This record gives sequence, structure tokens and C-alpha cells, in this order.
Amino acid sequence: MIRVSVPATSANVGAGFDAVGLALGLYNTAEFFPAEKLEITSSDGTAVPADETNLIYVSAKYLYDKAGEPIPGMKIVQTNPIPMARGLGSSSACILAGLLGANRMLGEPFGTAELLEFATEIEGHPDNVAPALLGGLVSSVCDGGKVYAAKHALDQSLAFAAVIPDYPLLTSAARAALPKNVSHAQAVFNLSRAALLGEAFCNGRHDLLPVVTQDRLHQQYRMALMPGAEQAFAAARRLGAKAVYVSGAGSTMMAVVEQADAYAFCRQLKAELAESEACRSFTLKRLSADNRGAFVE
Repeated sequence: MIRVSVPATSANVGAGFDAVGLALGLYNTAEFFPAEKLEITSSDGTAVPADETNLIYVSAKYLYDKAGEPIPGMKIVQTNPIPMARGLGSSSACILAGLLGANRMLGEPFGTAELLEFATEIEGHPDNVAPALLGGLVSSVCDGGKVYAAKHALDQSLAFAAVIPDYPLLTSAARAALPKNVSHAQAVFNLSRAALLGEAFCNGRHDLLPVVTQDRLHQQYRMALMPGAEQAFAAARRLGAKAVYVSGAGSTMMAVVEQADAYAFCRQLKAELAESEACRSFTLKRLSADNRGAFVE
């Protein structure tokens, strides 16, 4: 049996639109067993495709094709605590689970850099798959078909409170809401802040957190598609969050707090959300930073 664990991810992190993501301590797992034919089940009741359209299987077959080998029968058992279509990297987790599981079954012919490029080809962009594979805070870019990524270890004194609405926000809809053009001033606003993301999240400069998570490229447009988002943002800030931003394409909102304050903050925020008509159906997850990334056992 091969077991793959892949962390949730939070992309964009405010100013780092389509370029930065970080890994969180919430893990999807996939177990691979030899079998005569394809069998796919979910151990936690999450509805997943049980045929060849399953993204874990699609990704595993992709790797076998890259290796020039026919894919054998297999049994895949998924566990999926990462909410789907909520901006927490659920698709990246499936993609990497398939690639890493297949790579181990094949005797690991492909290295980390190749796996990152394969994952990016499948996903279409590296901002979630890179931190899911590598852990930490990762800046990434595709250039000439090659993926370049730089990882920095997240500050373990930070904690994350994921405010998860009860509705999905598909990436396609979130993309469609963005303007086709932005001004030079808007671009500079984000670039200058994105340059400081590593200092804020990795090097102890917590005073920079509210600055680097500001944005003028995507959040305001996506929040218009997220009922209750403004109320949740306001509540988190009122309770002392160091930063609040839209996670990935949404609909999850991420509050950043000191680890020492995380329990009390989450308890108070949960109570405030429950009192808000717009937010009472939201759930809250208290998460830690993940600096390990995906791993195989």
C-alpha cells in the first residue's frame, strides 16, 4: 500500500495574485493498492468520481504516460477534508496525490522539479500546486514552459483561521469577474506589496502583514460574488487579526493571527459569525503552517 498526504493551500495571499501561495496543516490523503481493475472509494463520505474521470486517477495516468508505461489496475481510497471549490487547493491536492502515488509505484523515476512541471501542466498554473508539493510560502512563475519556484519556510508563530462559506465559488466564475485591464498604478500597488510577502510571513515582520495582504487586482471583484464576505472581513479585523484576505479564488477567507492568540480568536470569531445572518452558516477551521509539503509513505 502507498499512502500520499497533500496539504491544503492558500493562493494569492492578498498582493501575490497568481504568483504566491502557502501550505496549511490540513491534508487530503490517497491510498493506492494493487488491484485487477480500477476501484475508487471515499473513506469519509465525500462524493468523488469512481471512474477514469477521477482527478487522482487522471493524474496518475498522466504520469504513467510520461513514463511510457501502461497504467495497471489499482484501488484508490481517498480522504478529503479539504473542502472542494472553496479556494483551499482541493484540485491541487488530488493532482499531486495522483502524481506522487504513480511516481512511487513506478519506482520514482521523476524528481521534484519534473513533478512540479507535470502538476502545473495539469492544473494550468503553479500557485497552488507549488506550495502543496514543496510546503511553506512559495513564489512561482512559468516561463517558456518551465516552472520556477522559490520556497521559504513559514513562521510557525503564525496561525490561520479559515472562514469557509457554505457555498462554492468556481475558479471559472471568479476569473470571469476580473477586469480585462488594470492601471499601471494598480499593478505597482500589488507588486510593491508582493515583494514583502516573504518578510511578513517568513521572517517575523508581522507589522507588514496588513500591508502585504492588501490588493487592487482581484479581491474586491471576487468578494462581490461572496455573500457575507464583507461582514466576515470586518469581524476578523475587529477581533485583532493581523491580516485578512480571500484565499485563492474564494469563497474561503483567511485570517492571520499569532499562534498564541489563535484559540481565543477563533472562539470569538465563531461566536460573531453565528450572530450574523449573512455568516451564521459559515464554518471555521483553525490551521497551522505546513513547511513539509506533500509526502509519501
